[in-house]
Amino acid sequence: MQSHRFIAVGKALAALALSLVVLTAMFAPAAAGEVRFGKNVRIGGHDFSNQTYDSKHRARIYLYNGKPRKEGCVWRKDGHGGRVKVCHLQRK
Repeated sequence: MQSHRFIAVGKALAALALSLVVLTAMFAPAAAGEVRFGKNVRIGGHDFSNQTYDSKHRARIYLYNGKPRKEGCVWRKDGHGGRVKVCHLQRK
């Protein structure tokens, strides 16, 4: 009888520990990363070599099968102190 009680307590503690790990992972901030494109990097046939993007300098690239209305790339403010490179490009 005593061993069954210890097993039940052990399972309850394991479930509690697992739920704490899951909650910690949910509320932990995302890791800050940086993407550096090296030599000969092409996106949709367009050259994006030697460019660096992080949380303050981001890129949003739209690829179209036909000719886009506003073709090319422009830098825009993102409203949070950073900049976003918005590109409307035709696939080559």
